[in-house]
Amino acid sequence: MLLKSRRQNQSLRRRPLTFSPFPRLLAIASSSRRREKQEDQEPKLQTKDLPTSSVNDGYINHGKEETKQSDYSDVDEFEGVVQADFVFFDPKPSDFHGVKVLLQAYLDNKQWDLSGFVDLILGQPTVGTVVKVENDEDDGVYSVVSALNLGRYKDSKCILELKEYLLKVCQDVDEITNLKSLVGEHAQDVGLVVSQRVVNLPPQLLPPLYDALFDEVNWATEDEPTEELRRSFRFKHYLIISKIYKIKNADQSRGKIQSREEAVIYIKPEDEIFYELSSWSFSFPLHAQQVTTDELKNYRPMGLVMAVEASKVSKFRKQLHSLIDE
Repeated sequence: MLLKSRRQNQSLRRRPLTFSPFPRLLAIASSSRRREKQEDQEPKLQTKDLPTSSVNDGYINHGKEETKQSDYSDVDEFEGVVQADFVFFDPKPSDFHGVKVLLQAYLDNKQWDLSGFVDLILGQPTVGTVVKVENDEDDGVYSVVSALNLGRYKDSKCILELKEYLLKVCQDVDEITNLKSLVGEHAQDVGLVVSQRVVNLPPQLLPPLYDALFDEVNWATEDEPTEELRRSFRFKHYLIISKIYKIKNADQSRGKIQSREEAVIYIKPEDEIFYELSSWSFSFPLHAQQVTTDELKNYRPMGLVMAVEASKVSKFRKQLHSLIDE
């Protein structure tokens, strides 16, 4: 089998993982990262033989009747180590169902062309990654990361609906002008960063995942077959749509927040870095997902939109490595 050119080798450090409140799934990482493109999708990276606990909430089953467990039948009593080999792959059409499941609530409860959106991600294999468990019979997708040019796909129904949604939920008078400019006249310079995963994905996978994404963006500016395609990856800005939890009645409860609770909980650790580096951002209430856990009873789910200049990517990557490796 012929391999395409190998651009970089990188290894993950072996270290233990913990997932405190969540006891049930798999996990973690070590081994080497390879940018190997093969005709039938060879892995880009493998992560092996690292200990972890797992997940209770947020585990995506991808149609399985049973979750993948160890030989122990009683999960609640099992506090040992479960082995799993996570592998990075280029997106391919057969990943459609798994990616769609991950993106089900990407735009809250909006009815939109999600299938078309997934097709855009899977139709761009040179920039983007899906994470799977090696030798998983169900071929489940545990994470997807990509960057889509808003100008390149401006006529796609899903992108038109996504822009319409963002303009509708943005109630910030100061930011609506910035948003209109970014998704309108400057759309050809904007990369929409799509990053969704199961909640218990080992955090040690995040730096190589984002390294892979931004490396592939850089490579695409040189390797794509036409100048038009190469230009489409020369992003000047990135737009990120994510989710956070904000404390209820934050203004009235400022004293309580400082003494007992955080004003904002970032579900994804990288989002706090994106937020700190962002040129502008806004948040808005979510309706589809209601908080049910006792720990989050004083919080409400919020959508978060952030604009980050492409020149800040190197700083983001360094800070993400520092955060996860510390």
